[in-house]
Amino acid sequence: MDSPAYKTVLALGRFKVRKLQTGPTLDKGKEGASPLPCPPAPSMEGSGQADEGGSLSAPPDYATTMDVSPCYEFYAQSAPPGRARKSRPSLEVLRNVVSTGGTVWSGERGGPVGDAASPEAEPVRFGWVTGVMIRCMLNIWGVILYLRLPWITAQAGIGLTWLIILMSAVVTTITGLSISAISTNGKVKAGGTYFLISRSLGPELGGSIGLLFSFANAVAVAMHVVGFAETVRDLLLEFDAVMTDPVNDIRIVGVITVTVLLGIALAGMEWEAKAQVVFFFVIMVSFINYFVGTLIPATEEKMSKGYFSYRGDIFLENIGPEWRGESGNFFGMFSIFFPSATGILAGANISGDLKDPAVAIPKGTLLAIFWTTLSYLAISATIGNGGRSCVVRDASGSLNDTLGSPNATDSCLGLGCGYGWNFTECAQAGTCEYGLANNYQTMSMVSGFSPLITAGIFAATLSSALACLVSAPKVFQCLCQDKLYPIIGFFAKGYGKNNEPLRGYMLTFVLAIAFILIAELNTIAPIISNFFLCSYALINFSCFHATITNSPGWRPSFRYFSKWSALFGAVISVVIMFLLTWWAALIVVGIILVSLAYVSYKKPDVNWGSSVQAGTYSMALSYSVSLTQVEEHVKNFRPQCLVLTGPPSFRPALVDFVSAFTKGVSLMICGNVAGVKEHVEWLNRRKVRSFYTLITAPDLRSGARSLMQVSGLGRLKPNTIVLGYKQNWQTDSPHNLENYVATIHDAFDGRAGVCVLRMKDGLDVSVALPHLLCVPTGSSVKVLGADELTETHFQAQQKKRCVDVYWLFDDGGLTLLVPYLLSRRKRWSRCRVRVFISGHLGSAEQQRQEIQLLLSKFRLGFSEVLVLPHVAWHLKEFEDLVAPFRLNEGQRSPEATEALRRETPWKVSDEDLRVYRKKSEQQVRLHEILQENSRNAALIVILPVVRKGACPSALYMAWLETLSRDLRPPVAFIRGNQQDALTFYCQ
Repeated sequence: MDSPAYKTVLALGRFKVRKLQTGPTLDKGKEGASPLPCPPAPSMEGSGQADEGGSLSAPPDYATTMDVSPCYEFYAQSAPPGRARKSRPSLEVLRNVVSTGGTVWSGERGGPVGDAASPEAEPVRFGWVTGVMIRCMLNIWGVILYLRLPWITAQAGIGLTWLIILMSAVVTTITGLSISAISTNGKVKAGGTYFLISRSLGPELGGSIGLLFSFANAVAVAMHVVGFAETVRDLLLEFDAVMTDPVNDIRIVGVITVTVLLGIALAGMEWEAKAQVVFFFVIMVSFINYFVGTLIPATEEKMSKGYFSYRGDIFLENIGPEWRGESGNFFGMFSIFFPSATGILAGANISGDLKDPAVAIPKGTLLAIFWTTLSYLAISATIGNGGRSCVVRDASGSLNDTLGSPNATDSCLGLGCGYGWNFTECAQAGTCEYGLANNYQTMSMVSGFSPLITAGIFAATLSSALACLVSAPKVFQCLCQDKLYPIIGFFAKGYGKNNEPLRGYMLTFVLAIAFILIAELNTIAPIISNFFLCSYALINFSCFHATITNSPGWRPSFRYFSKWSALFGAVISVVIMFLLTWWAALIVVGIILVSLAYVSYKKPDVNWGSSVQAGTYSMALSYSVSLTQVEEHVKNFRPQCLVLTGPPSFRPALVDFVSAFTKGVSLMICGNVAGVKEHVEWLNRRKVRSFYTLITAPDLRSGARSLMQVSGLGRLKPNTIVLGYKQNWQTDSPHNLENYVATIHDAFDGRAGVCVLRMKDGLDVSVALPHLLCVPTGSSVKVLGADELTETHFQAQQKKRCVDVYWLFDDGGLTLLVPYLLSRRKRWSRCRVRVFISGHLGSAEQQRQEIQLLLSKFRLGFSEVLVLPHVAWHLKEFEDLVAPFRLNEGQRSPEATEALRRETPWKVSDEDLRVYRKKSEQQVRLHEILQENSRNAALIVILPVVRKGACPSALYMAWLETLSRDLRPPVAFIRGNQQDALTFYCQ
C-alpha cells in the first residue's frame, strides 16, 4: 500500500485514505484491452499523522469506511487472465465493521490479496474482419453462386432472378440489423444464434431453435460438400476417369472431403481461420478471372456451348421465365437459392471465439451482406440475371451444329440461329448438354481460365462446408451445457484452450455423411431453407419483442434498427417458409412446439433475463392496473388465499390443500414471519403456484396482521386467510393461544374469509437434527421439513369417497365454493360432495328441496343434500375439556376476578358457559354427527364463528377441538365473510 502511485489525502489516527495518482489507462484503441484494475480499499494502517501535504483529517465515518470506487470487475463475471476476480464489499461488511488486525478487505474471490490466479493459456480470438466478415462472405459465396445461379436464371428469367436475390437480401439485411441489436445488448458468449435467441426469448424458444439450427448447419455441410463433389465428378467425366458411376462418385468424393474437413476443424480454430483466409483469396482471384473472361470474344468452341459474349438481343429475348422440371416455379427456385443467404450467421455462430462480439458481429455481418449482394448482382448481370446477354438456354456443344452443316435442320429455332448456330434438334428433344438451363459449369466456360473457376468452386464450397462444420458443434455444445434436454449432455464437454466440442464434431460428421449419401444438391438445399428461415424469424421476433416490452435492460448500443422492420422480417420469414414447402414448414413448427412444450413442462433452473420475462411483467403490470379500475363482481369471485404456513416445507399438507383449489384459479400467498430463499425453491420444485412472503414480527398475530395489510397488489389481494389448526393449544402458553384466536378475528375484521385445516396427525412435519457447522468447533440444530417428493393427503388419488360440507350457517357460499374447486381436480374428481344442513323433523323434506334448488341454481354439480335434525345432548366431556381454562370466579373477590379477567382474557367464566351453553351443546352433538356420517369422508368442511371480544379464546378452541377430535378425515373449518361468493344471476 506504499506504492508511489497512491497519495495519502486523508488521515485519522492509524487510518488513511489514498488516491490513485498515476496508473495504467484503458487503451480504447486496442481491441481486447483489459479494463483498469480495481482501486484498492482504503488502508487501515498509518501513524495517525496528517500527510506531508497538510491535508485535513476527515470525519471518522469517512476515514474508516470500506467503500471502494466503482470497478469494471465488480460487474464482470470473469477476471482478465492473471488477476483474481473481485467483488464489491457486501452491505454487512460496510455496516458491521470489525477489527481485522490491520488487514485490508481485498474483495477478491478465491484468493487473498496479491494472490492472483495462475496465468492460463490465452485462447485464440478473432477480430471483425477474419472472424465475421470474411467468414460470412465465404459462407454466402457457396455452392449456389457457382453451380446454380446460372441455372436458376435460365428458369426464372432476368426479372424474377433479380427479385429472388433482392428478396433474400431484404430478409438477411433485416435479420442482420436484429442480430446487431441483440448482440450489442450485453456481452455475448459462445453459442451463436442459439445464445442470442435463448438469452432474448428464454429457454423455451431458445432450446427449440438450438436443436433446429445445429441440425441445419450439419445438413448445410452436406450441401456444400455435395456441390464440391459434383464439380469433381464433372472433372472426372471430362477426362473420362469415372470411378464407379456419376452418383456414387459424388458420394465417395463427398465422404473423403468431409473427413479431411473434419481433420482441419479438429486441428483448432487457428488452423481453420488460416484455411478460410486462403479460400477467400482463391475466390477473389476466380471472380477477377470470371469478369475478365466475359470481355474476351467467344471462341468457336464456346459458341457451340451457347456462349456468344455480350449480345443485346439475347438479353432482351430472355427477360421472361421458362420453367422446366418439377421444381420449375418461382418458389422452387427461391428455395434452392435461399441457402446461399444463410451464411450471415456464420460469424455470430462462433461468438465465443471473437475478441469483441458486440463490435464484430454488427460490423462484419452487415458489411458481408452488402458486399456479397453486390457480387451476386454483378455476376448475375453478366451470366446470372443479365447473363442471358452472354449465354443462351440450350446448346449442344457440337461444332457441327452450324447453319451451314449437313446435319442442320430445315428450320432453325432459338437465339443461336442469329449467330450461325442451330441447336434446334437437341432443344426439341431435350438432350442439350450445354447452355444455362443444362450446364451447371457455365461460369467455368465463360471465364478466361476455367481452372481458376474450378478452384473458386472448390474454395467456396469447402470454406462454407468448413464454416458450417465448425458452427454446428459449437451451437450444439452451448445448448447441451444449458441442460435443457436430457441425454444430450454428453456433447457438452469441451477440450483444449478453446473448449473445442470434439464430441459435437463427430456427431456433425455423422449427420453430414448421412445427407451426403443423398448425392443430390437440389434435394438437400430446400431441406435447410425452412430451418434457417425459422431461425431468422425468431431472431427478428426476439428483437421486436425485446423492444415492445420496454425493459430497462434492453439497451443495445447498435441503434440502426426498428421494431417494425424486425416484426416485418419475422412475418415475411414465416410466410416464405410456407410458400417454399408447406409440409416442411409444418414439420419445423411441430418440432418447435414439441420442444417448447417439453421445456415449458420441465421448467429448467435457468434465469437469463429474457424478454419473455419482461413481457410477462409488462402484461401483469398493465392488467393489474386495469383490474383496479373494474368493480368487483360476485361472478368473478375467487378465493385468494394468504396461507400462514411458516416455512412451507414444515406444513406441506396445508400448502397442498390450498394449492389444490387455487392452482390455475386464484391467488395463493404463503406467509412466514421469517424465511429464506430455499422456501421459494421448495414451492417451485413441488410445482405449487404460489407467492412467498416473509415478514419480521414479534409474534404470530402482529406478523399475520401485517401480512394481511401489505400482501397482494390492487385487486390481487388475499380475501381468504388460511391457518393450520393449533394442535398444542392446551399446552402452549396462554398468550400464544390468545394471539392465535385473535388472528382469526383480525381476518374477519379485514372482511376476509377464514379457513383452518386440521389433520389427525397434525400439520407440522419439521424435525430438529444436530447440524455441524463449517468451523473447527461448535454445533447447532438444523430444522428440516418435507422434501418436494413427500406426498400428502391432498396429493393422493382420492377414490370414490365423499367430501362432506356442513353448511349449517350461510356465510356467502365460500364453504361451498372451496369443495367445488377441489372436485375439479383430477385427483378429487371421483369424490361426490354431500351437503348437510340443519332443520326440523317436521319440515326436513321441504328444507332439503329448497337447498337442492339453490344448489342447482349455483351450477356446482352438488345434488345430495341431508338434513340434520335438532336433538338434545350432554356436555360432560366438553366441560372437562375447558376445566383447565376456567376462571373460577367464585373463589375470588369481585375486584380480583375483574383484574384477572383483564389480564387473562382467554379464561372461561361461569357466565361464558351459561351464555354459550347452547352453542357448546351444538358442537358436542355435531361431533357425534360427524363421527356417524363422515367417518370415511375424504374431507369435512365446517366452521363455527363467534362474536369478537365476547367469547374467550379457550372456549372457542374447545369448540373446534370438540368438533374435530378423533376424526380420521382432514377437517377444514371454513367460514366466509358473509359476502356473496356464489351467484345464480348472469349479470
